[in-house]
Amino acid sequence: MIGKYKIITLCGSTKFKEDFLREQARLTLEGNIVLSIVIFDISRDNQKLLESKKEMIDDMHKRKIDMSDEIFVINKNGYIGTSTKSEIEYAIKTGKKVNYMEK
Repeated sequence: MIGKYKIITLCGSTKFKEDFLREQARLTLEGNIVLSIVIFDISRDNQKLLESKKEMIDDMHKRKIDMSDEIFVINKNGYIGTSTKSEIEYAIKTGKKVNYMEK
């Protein structure tokens, strides 16, 4: 399996950090290159900074989707927020396969 790796971008709410880490490890060990979010913990101190960078961060995540073969949605308990819904719609529009943690 060495040589050709599928690229998968993880999408979902940052409140599911442990699920992101678990799925990232699982998908990597299955032989995939996994792109994910980087900032999980939003403290009061960096809340304003993140809000000022939200448009850039959202756009960067869509660029990760552009580089990917598919996305994997972390939808714990069926939860899909506004940003994640937008990412799913973008992935579908650009012809990417969409898989979900929960059916």
